[in-house]
Amino acid sequence: MLTPNPFPLDLSGRTAVITGAGGIMCSHFAGALAQAHATVCLLDINLPAAQAAADALTAAGYRAYAYRADVLDKAQLESVHAQILAAHGPCSILINGAGGNQPDGNTEDEYFRPEAVEPALKTFFQLDLNGFRRVFDLNFIGTVLPSQIFSADMTGRKDGCIINISSMNAIRPLTKLPAYSAAKSAVSNFTQWLAVYFSRAGIRVNAIAPGFFITNQNRPNLLHADGSFTPRAEKILSGIPAGRFGDISELTGALLFLLSPQAAGYVNGIVLPVDGGFSAYAGV
Repeated sequence: MLTPNPFPLDLSGRTAVITGAGGIMCSHFAGALAQAHATVCLLDINLPAAQAAADALTAAGYRAYAYRADVLDKAQLESVHAQILAAHGPCSILINGAGGNQPDGNTEDEYFRPEAVEPALKTFFQLDLNGFRRVFDLNFIGTVLPSQIFSADMTGRKDGCIINISSMNAIRPLTKLPAYSAAKSAVSNFTQWLAVYFSRAGIRVNAIAPGFFITNQNRPNLLHADGSFTPRAEKILSGIPAGRFGDISELTGALLFLLSPQAAGYVNGIVLPVDGGFSAYAGV
């Protein structure tokens, strides 16, 4: 079910490309842009998930199209770009939403205690660098490559807009998540660099840093089968001044604000936290 946009924004005549669009967050973003009258191209390595999201929007009367795309496969991205350009015209909005975490980039301990190391426990010293690299590449290189390919359509048009998805982990890294936190920090830094680089080419580049929103990926870590909170969720909630997890719809205002040339035409290179105060709270 589509959540109505919190304020009007007219993106008529604009083609938007969203990576990771089969997931809860980015399929919601696709709905927000479709309601703003953009033509929305949903890219995901999981084509059935992207297609289901696109079909729901099409059934509601919007222009939405699904494409399979691996954000780490440059040749595949170039092929999808060519298809979109031929069918829908040049991309003027890019949302780099593909990413996420994987257990092989995590440690199993929050603090290293030499006197209490369990042989089977994966500490920093047992961290698999291939797993670390997979998480880092998915989030960071998976932002760089689509930006390289789709921003070529935007140069000189004066209405180009790139929105990267960082994380509050880039501001306050969580325990156990070294690869994901490092990758999202890189995304934030890259956002600033790219904003300056494209500042004279008519392209604005900003990022959203979501706090804790329950998605398909993190649900097992936050919720028991009966819907009650896990100990990890309780610990996280204790650090959120708002005292709750966010609702995906609460990201829409930040997204539309950053996309609006009237509201944010002079906003460039920022990383906007939407986290219930998590990044501002010192814990005391």
